[in-house]
Parts: sequence; structure tokens; C-alpha cells
Amino acid sequence: MTKINKDNLPSRHVTEGPGRAPHRSFYYAMDLTTEQIHQPFVGVATTWNESAPCNITLRRQAQSVKKGVSAKDGTPREFTTITVTDGIAMGHQGMKASLASREAIADTIELSVRGHCYDGLVGVAGCDKSLPGVMMSMLRLNIPSVFIYGGSIMPGKHKGRNLTVQDVYEAVGQNDAGIIDAEELDLIERAACPSAGSCGGQFTANTMACVSEAIGLALPNSTGAPAPYESRDEYALAAGEQVMQLIEMNLRPRDIVTLKSFENAARVVAASGGSTNAALHLPAMANEAGIDFDLFAVADIFKSTPYIADLKPGGKYVAKDLYEAGGVQVILKALFEAGYIHGDCMTVTGKTIEENLKDITFPVDQDVIYKVSDAITPTGGVVGLRGNLAEEGAIVKVAGMSRSRHVGPAIVFDCEEDAYEAVNKRNYKENDVFVIRYEGPKGGPGMREMLATTAAIYGQGMGEKVALITDGRFSGATRGFCVGHVGPEAAVGGVIALVQNGDMITIDSETGELSVDLSEEELENRKKDWKPREHEYGSGEIWKYSQLVGPAVKGAVTHPGAKSEKQCYADI
Repeated sequence: MTKINKDNLPSRHVTEGPGRAPHRSFYYAMDLTTEQIHQPFVGVATTWNESAPCNITLRRQAQSVKKGVSAKDGTPREFTTITVTDGIAMGHQGMKASLASREAIADTIELSVRGHCYDGLVGVAGCDKSLPGVMMSMLRLNIPSVFIYGGSIMPGKHKGRNLTVQDVYEAVGQNDAGIIDAEELDLIERAACPSAGSCGGQFTANTMACVSEAIGLALPNSTGAPAPYESRDEYALAAGEQVMQLIEMNLRPRDIVTLKSFENAARVVAASGGSTNAALHLPAMANEAGIDFDLFAVADIFKSTPYIADLKPGGKYVAKDLYEAGGVQVILKALFEAGYIHGDCMTVTGKTIEENLKDITFPVDQDVIYKVSDAITPTGGVVGLRGNLAEEGAIVKVAGMSRSRHVGPAIVFDCEEDAYEAVNKRNYKENDVFVIRYEGPKGGPGMREMLATTAAIYGQGMGEKVALITDGRFSGATRGFCVGHVGPEAAVGGVIALVQNGDMITIDSETGELSVDLSEEELENRKKDWKPREHEYGSGEIWKYSQLVGPAVKGAVTHPGAKSEKQCYADI
């Protein structure tokens, strides 16, 4: 590899010419050599912290990235940003910080790269919101970038079955219902999470990891190996080397990520029964690239995609099993051969999806991934809904569900805590539709996930007998007839704010309907009596987020995106 000329790279602003002598003095203070100062600078951003097992191995992987950058005549500069880990934030006020953390991750990476004029970026992420947050920053900055997933957790084992954290949440409901005792609950909680890494099912982290390969920002096969595997370090090393190749080629994220790339990503989410949160994160990433790809565009792809990977929570297997069956590239190969994937999309390898898949063969001695001709179900594991209750759409995961339609009376709650209390006290009945509102992006604020409530319902044996709708979100671990992202949200006067106890609600995942049996006249009369509610945040980051955030249909973003960009950072 030839030495890269810095004349047109951002880092020239902090390293080149007599006027940058004060800047260079800081680099000498950190033991950089003259040669290193005049090489391209690559930011190595990680979400390392001690908040949760998802992130605990990322510091180690960052060191391998840095070795890769250095080996190809680049100068790595490591920095960290925050994460809010949903598994620990779940079920209390801390969850209001979760979605806001996605924006904070993207914003802080942008600020660090802008402030220090880095020429390339390798982002290493572990937990749910950190994956889209890091990829959003790459598309926003548009400097050559490679994404690396920190890896999934090893499956827990208890009484001969694999466990994930989902099983612990459901065990809480079983304990409340008297199905298991406190001693059994204790054994389950101790066994469920045996190593570092992100939650093991096809929950949000693993879903977005699959997206990173499908959309072209991650090296093929790099997302599959569990976090404790030393092969993760090899992929991190390769990512560091590859970002230098991308700088030399001037191949940028927006050259790689196109509308077709987003369609590929949505295909993989649906085919793997992935998290409904992808319908929030893909539009947010598209916003960073100036591409129109909202919830309805995502849902259209979901609706026409076969479900072919039998993964938890709707299926049997966890991320380690997917890795051993061949990983994301096998899913892509199966979809590509059946005509569902755009093979001409570019990737960070410098090759197209089709070229990357050339040597991938479909493994026959496994039952984790199916060929499209033998699909588990003919349509995707996630479905978009629309109707008078959701003019801006809604989303439901149907992977593993035995029914496609639910009609029942509403029981209405203005926050998750009230709904959870009703579940604990079993103040609901078969066929009810829980309506949890004022939990949207603006009204929550923060669009909380509802795993604690849905898992408790399942733990009580009622998961197949009731439904739940919310303007908030669901965890990727949620299963059952649970509809999220209902928009417009209650805080802005959406119809969900007007629903009353006993109103009949129809959810139909085959026709795509989400409606309440009320006339337009009745809705207009109720709207006259509706008054906006004030949330409890009058200052701070959550307040600021509530002032900036837009609707879920466009990804709940907080800025206009690339369409309003006046100058791309990469061109400074």
C-alpha cells in the first residue's frame, strides 16, 4: 500500500504546515512520531463501558483495530462514547434515556471526529442503540468507515435448554403467577447470561448487527462470532486494515449505502424475524444519508419477504447457532438466489454483495436457516400496520405467532407502570387489548420499550390470549401480538389519545389493519375534549430530546439529515 497524501484529507487542518505547530505539540505530548503525525488519522470509536456485558469486551477489540490501522500506515486515535443498555434500563424511568442515547452516540462521535479532524472511522458497538447510533455517525460524517459488532453473548443453560435474558423476564411473570418459586427464578437469573456480549436472540442488537453486513458497512461474517471468541479480534484487525484501503480508494459510506442497500437490510431483518426496532433505526440511518426510507417503506419490504431463520424470540435458536450455521452471509445468499437481494450494492470490501457471496454455499446439515423454497412462513417476521388508529403506521413482529388477527376491547393506560401493575394484579381478561400511550418519542419522552410488561403477560400464560398496542416501542425480545410505534403518538393528539376503555380494536397482520371501531364524528367529538399533557421533564437531556424529536414514522430523528446539509464533513 502506498503512502496516502493528506492534501485533501480533514486531518491536514491539525497536522500540516507551520501554523499547525501548536497542534503538533499536543501529538508529540502523546508520544506520536513525526511520521505518525503526518499519516492519515483514523478515529476508533467504541461504546466500551462497565454498564453491561454488551460492551465489556470492546476495549480489547479496539486494540486490534488500532493494530490494523497502524499496519497499513495510518494513525489510530481511540475514543469512547456512551451507551444506555436496555436490559438494565428496562421497566423503569431509565428506559426514557435509551432511544435518546442513539442520538447522543451519533452526535458525540460526530463532534469528536469534527473537533479532531479524523480522516476515517472504525466504530465498535455492542448494545442495542449503539449499533444504529454508530452507523448513523458514519453516514453523517461520510468519511471512509467500517463498522464492527462487539459480538453476542453465549447462551445460558438451565435444565437442558438454552436461555436468554428474555427467559428471565418471562420467569418473573411465572413467579408472579405462582408457576415457579423464588428458588427457580434465582437459578434462571444466574444461568441466563454466562459471558460478555449482547443479548443472544434475534433481538435489537443482533438484528442491527445483521443490518450492518447487509447494508455493506461491516466486513462479511464479522458480526457472527460471540463476544468471547478470539476470532472477533481478527475481524477487528481486518477492519482497521480495511479502513485504510477505503481512505486510499476514497470509498465513503454514502457511496456504499443506497436505497437498494436499505432494501437489502430490511429484507434480512424480515427474513430473520428481527426486532421491530429496525423499523425505527433504518429510517433514522436513511435520514443521515439523505434517502427517503420511512416506516412504510420498511413495512413494504417486510411484507414481501419470506421468514427463513428460526431465531429467538419467535423461533428456537440464538446468535451462536446462526454463526455456526454460516451466519448472515448464508441468509443473504439464500435471499439473493431467490431474487430478494440487490447484488450490485457496494460494500466496505470494495466489492459488491454479489461478489462477496460468490464463494458462499448453503449448508445443508443445519436447521437454523432455511432456503426460500422451504421458508418457515412465506412472508416476513415483521409486519407494518395502518388504519384510523395509526395513520402514521405501526409495526408488529409476527415471527413465531400462531394467529394473525385479534379483535377485543381496549383497556387504557397512560404509562407503562400502570399497565405493569394491572398485569401483576391480573386486572385484565382474555381478549383484552392493552393500550399504553403517552410513551412515544415526544410524549414519553423517549419511546420506552415494554418488555417487562409483555414478558410478565407471557409468564402468566396469557401471551396468546391478549394483545397490546403502544406509541412506545417493544424490545427485540418481545413476542406476542404486540404493536408498537403507533403514530401519530398520543402527545400530539393522535387517535391513540382518544381511545377509551371498552372501545373495540382490530389488529390484523394479514390485511395490515390497526383500527378502532369509532366513527369519524365520534373521534372529532372526543378530540374537542382532549388536552395536551405535560411530561415530568422540565430540563436536562430528556427535555431537550422531547423538544427536538420527530415522529416514529421517520425514525424519531432530531435533525434534518443530509438533505439539509450545506457542507459534508468529509469535504472540509
